[in-house]
Amino acid sequence: MQDQALSDVKVVDLSHYIAGPFCTKMLADFGAEVIKIEKPGEGDGARRIGPFPQDIPHPEKSGLFLHLNTNKKGITLNLKTKAGVRLFKELVREADILVESFAPRVMPSLGLSYEELEKINPRLVMTSVSNFGQTSPYRDYKLTEIVSYAMGGAMYATGLPDREPLKLGGAVGMYQAGHMAATATIFALYGAEVRGSGEHLDVSIMDTQAAGQDRRTTMFISYQYTGEVNVRRATGSAVATGVRPCKDGYVNIAGGGVRFTKTLQMMGMPELLEDSRFATPEERAKPGRSDEFDEYYLPWLLERSMRDVWRISQEAHLLSGPIYTSKDVLEDPHFRERDFWAEIDHSEAGKLTYTGAPFRMSETPWQLRSPAPLLGQHNSEIYCGRLGLSKEDLVKLREMRVI
Repeated sequence: MQDQALSDVKVVDLSHYIAGPFCTKMLADFGAEVIKIEKPGEGDGARRIGPFPQDIPHPEKSGLFLHLNTNKKGITLNLKTKAGVRLFKELVREADILVESFAPRVMPSLGLSYEELEKINPRLVMTSVSNFGQTSPYRDYKLTEIVSYAMGGAMYATGLPDREPLKLGGAVGMYQAGHMAATATIFALYGAEVRGSGEHLDVSIMDTQAAGQDRRTTMFISYQYTGEVNVRRATGSAVATGVRPCKDGYVNIAGGGVRFTKTLQMMGMPELLEDSRFATPEERAKPGRSDEFDEYYLPWLLERSMRDVWRISQEAHLLSGPIYTSKDVLEDPHFRERDFWAEIDHSEAGKLTYTGAPFRMSETPWQLRSPAPLLGQHNSEIYCGRLGLSKEDLVKLREMRVI
């Protein structure tokens, strides 16, 4: 294997679900040795979240868990036992980074606050990913993706205009928080090397949402200059702009406003600019104009495939793109040309296709070295090979429910 950017970095991973594991996945995929610690007998809660092959739930076959934990080693450890805490401290002693995503009260209650851990390892970078941060008045509140999306401001702008705000699909906010945590961790690691001492990073999922750019920048600038509060628009409610159907799917084209003339040229209907309904921006903004324009627009779109519409609209210098299904993404020649997809064989889930490098490094590249670990797969390797325990010790620890 070629050396990677983080090949000499050791990480202890106490995170679960999405945000923390995505942070440590980024570190692992670029070479860091990540030891993922899970609760004995249960493991990361993500193991119980689908999708699953053939829709059959299995703790070793969760698509979410498999995706978020590639290139990691997995051990089990019960931190509610004295022996578990002692073993954890031994792992931290040799680590560069610790990532945890418990509620802020948990680590101190276990005697594992940063103040305690830095006594063991003064160079330790500890990244704590939590819902509202370590010091917030909401620090002990629960949080889901929809809560952070709503409180962060983006949800005000999404949904139908005559209904309550609606969250867009997926868990983008959690991945964004994980990405931010990984970036901050690398900054802190570099600082620790320069300074000779580590630090504690407080990453709030809520803060990463409130500080995000999604919809907020345009909303704020618009309000600053016009005093107008953003109004939600129904899909396709603007003339020549938004999601529309085509022959084999849907496309999204920003063809209104100053680009409207280019849209008419693309359609081969420049004469529509002489139609009083579409002649000026003021006329095109009137209620019902989008439906009237769609009488011309939809037949043109429905005669063409997604790829054809995308190609033609790009040639017309319009912002545009197809609305892909998962299958479309897998088959797109762009990703195949760049070798974006990677296959790896998992002992329980079988051979699956995974997403590849989020960016390219010419000298220290991303590598998919191993699949997500089975629950406790590396107990012997870490506890015996790394910490010097015997096989008999391991048996006793299992009997005591420490591992």
